[in-house]
Formats: sequence, C-alpha cells, structure tokens
Amino acid sequence: MAQTFGDDSVRAAAELALGALSESPTALELITRGNRKETAVARFPTRGPVVVQLSTEPMWLRTEAALLEEIRQRTFVPVPPVLAAGSHEGVAYLLTAYVAGSDLHASFSTVDHAMRCDLARWFGRALARLHEAFRFDACGRLERGEAGLTASQQDCAGWVAGYGSRAISRLPSAFDDLTPDLRGLLASSPATDRTPRLFPWDFRPGNVLVADGAVTAVVDWEAPLAAPPALSVAKVEYLVADWYVDDLEPLRAAFREGYASVREYPSISPAHRAAAIAASAVDSEGRVTNPQYPPVDREAAIAFHRDALHSVLATA
Repeated sequence: MAQTFGDDSVRAAAELALGALSESPTALELITRGNRKETAVARFPTRGPVVVQLSTEPMWLRTEAALLEEIRQRTFVPVPPVLAAGSHEGVAYLLTAYVAGSDLHASFSTVDHAMRCDLARWFGRALARLHEAFRFDACGRLERGEAGLTASQQDCAGWVAGYGSRAISRLPSAFDDLTPDLRGLLASSPATDRTPRLFPWDFRPGNVLVADGAVTAVVDWEAPLAAPPALSVAKVEYLVADWYVDDLEPLRAAFREGYASVREYPSISPAHRAAAIAASAVDSEGRVTNPQYPPVDREAAIAFHRDALHSVLATA
C-alpha cells in the first residue's frame, strides 16, 4: 500500500509508521498539502482514517509533532491528535488522526456576513491565545530540543527585516517599481521590545476545517516560527480580513475585537505589514498567490497585492 509514495526511503518510513497500527490500511490516498513533505490519508476496515506525513527533513516533523501536542494541551485551538512520530533511515514520519470537515477556503466568501465576522473574530481570538501560550527568547525557525521548542535569532528586528527582504526578493518583476521603497521601509523598521511569540505563518481559512458551523481542526503547522506578535497579527489579518471580500473593515474590526478579547492588540508598524503582505503574495516556490474564492487570475492577483503594498507605503 505504501507503494503510493514514489521514493523507496519514504515508502519504507510509511510502512514502518503504518505497521505500528492495529490493522493494515485498505487504501492510501495522496493529498497535495504542503511543499516540504508527502502526505496521504490511510483508510482502514474498522478504525478511523489516519493522516501520514513524511519528510526527508526530520527536524521539521519532530517540531510539528511537538507543537501539535503543546497546542492541544495549552489552548482551545483544535488540531489533529498525534498518534505517532519518529524517523526511519533519515525520513521522518508523523501520524495524526483524520479530522472531518470541509475546507473553509471554499466557503468563507459565501457564508453570510454575520458568520464571516464570527469566523474572523475566532481567528483573532485563536491567534491571541496562541500568543499567550507560546513565548520565546529569540526569533526565527523553531526546533524541538531538550529544552522544548526554541529559536536562536536574538536580533528580532534584524530577523523581521530579513524575513521581509526574502519575501520581497521573491516578488515577480511586476513589483519592481515598489521594491526600493519596500526595502527602505524594512531597513528603517523600529526595534521591537515585544517578547517573541509563536508565528503560525500559514494560519488562514485554507488550513481550517469546519463542520456544522464550527471549526473542527486547524492543519498544516509545518516549519513554525517565533516572531514579534505584530508580524503574525498583520499576516493573519491580511489572509483573513483582506483576502476574500471587498468590504474589508467589518472583518478587520471583528478580527481585532477577537484578538483584544484575549490580550492587547499589538501596535503594527508599516514594516510589519509590508513584510506580511509580501510574504503572503508569493509562495515558497515563487508563484503569485491568488486571493478570493474562486481564486482570481494571476493578473488580478498581482494587482490585489500591489494595491495592498501601495496602501502600506502611503501610510509609512
């Protein structure tokens, strides 16, 4: 059954992981979620389905497994339960329970206004709870070690500038006229004295499952980061409040209200917003991301992200 995976070492790790369960799968369905790992849903004769994730970067899945367990213990944010995690010959595996629900990305723009605001409010409250639960001594990529989840970049302002600069470098040539001003904005970003918090950089409707009007799970926690809270607030606000509808202000207000119900809403500098928008505009493989649902075409997507960056530069 693990022959579904193309690489021999990945197949071997999948067989080891699934072999630890009480019965053998009858079907294994590959799903395209995430660029850094292979993921499939395993179905069984009598037990519920299981999601198996495999990666040739063991630290990524070890960190994701540890984070999922901590989120379940410390917050109300629903994440899939971890069933097993380990590695085999350099390939890491992570087994989680399969959680039923439909992709919120497909329905966020079609539900009524009140429900959209409720969902935006939930995103704000959930992000704030994650920020309350996870604080760190440094910024950057989180890794699981003997002391738990830790980051290593002590210069958080420098890390944010680097994060934004890398995002700007991925923007296509249609953004070239904005690049000098964006780089200047990042270079002049004020130092932050805020304690770094969890930065779930892909916390958006497309990674949220819903059923019967309630959030059943948030998925895709790969490669988590630690950053000043303003950066992740700016990014999630863009992906939730700005992404789907033309009337942005009610969703922005609901998102901020949800966040402020848990902890103080941070002061967000134009540099944080520019970094967040640039990082959202292009994916890790250099493709322009397509907002709204159904997604707009590439030309309209470029115009959407350019308008957002123009607005930030105009207020800087």
